[in-house]
Amino acid sequence: MPHLAYLASLSEQDHLSGYREGLEYIRFGERVTPDTKIFIKPNLTFPEYRPGVMTSPEAVAAALQAISDYTPHIWIGDSDSGGYNRFSMDLVYASTGLREVCARHGAKIVNLSSLPRRPIHFRYKRRKFALDLPVLLTDEMDFTVTMPVPKVHCNTGVSLSFKNQWGCIPENRDRLRLHPYFQHVILEVNRAIRAGPVLMDGRYGLNGNGPMKGIPVELGWILVAGDLGSAARLACELMQIELDRIPHLRYLESRAPIPARAAITINRDPAPFLRERFYLRRKVTDLPGLLAFRNPWIAHLAYFSPLSGFLHKLLYLVREPFYDYGEKRK
Repeated sequence: MPHLAYLASLSEQDHLSGYREGLEYIRFGERVTPDTKIFIKPNLTFPEYRPGVMTSPEAVAAALQAISDYTPHIWIGDSDSGGYNRFSMDLVYASTGLREVCARHGAKIVNLSSLPRRPIHFRYKRRKFALDLPVLLTDEMDFTVTMPVPKVHCNTGVSLSFKNQWGCIPENRDRLRLHPYFQHVILEVNRAIRAGPVLMDGRYGLNGNGPMKGIPVELGWILVAGDLGSAARLACELMQIELDRIPHLRYLESRAPIPARAAITINRDPAPFLRERFYLRRKVTDLPGLLAFRNPWIAHLAYFSPLSGFLHKLLYLVREPFYDYGEKRK
């Protein structure tokens, strides 16, 4: 299929009309029948809604309504999040009102960490890997629609249409142990769950430092794309970030999931949508996490060794945890 994308201003229309027009523009109806089963993956990386950090409940409600024009068989969800400091996605559904949103639109909301799993198998750098994924995504859904937000990320550079499916890995420990192999694992995950199209919520982005502690930026746009690669390239263009400077996107481009810019047909010129240039400014206290993200031995030491608890206590003497939600868990 051609690489199609639709860009809309939220000052001209709301999420619902934008998503509806976008789905029509990317020919969504050509791949969906009334029997098609669709999973929606928003970005829900904090216990309560934060602009620029998470997909907004408003955008999720609009996506549910727009997709229900094509099929009534819609699931939505995410996995328990929090990295080393795990928290339940069920708490997020309660705090954001997403359970009520889904009930109103007849969608089923699930916690991916609580569902049956099966392994996928792949090779990377002469190693064999096995990774458990929810059977719902690998075997029961026809495809996954992803709903990322445009933000920078202290480990991956950006978090966009490919990275959002890292949250489809149901076990926190698997995500932590596989960080050093991220660029290939995320490719395999997206293939296994048939990810794409993309409904990006660009009302806000996150600049400076992410995925949680950056500066929210009001952008005022939505992006609908027929595939993950087109969305990633156009989002980088809108954020004024060179795609080739993002390691996992450069890797994915070399393996064909990201098309050339000239191959993407978009409904309008993105230039008027450019706001401030996005940048990543890591703090010194981000460096231990970055080292663990890149090196399997350091990842084991930081997260799985007998010293991991002590090392995190030392780190939290100079940096608060990303997830400052202690009171909310009581």
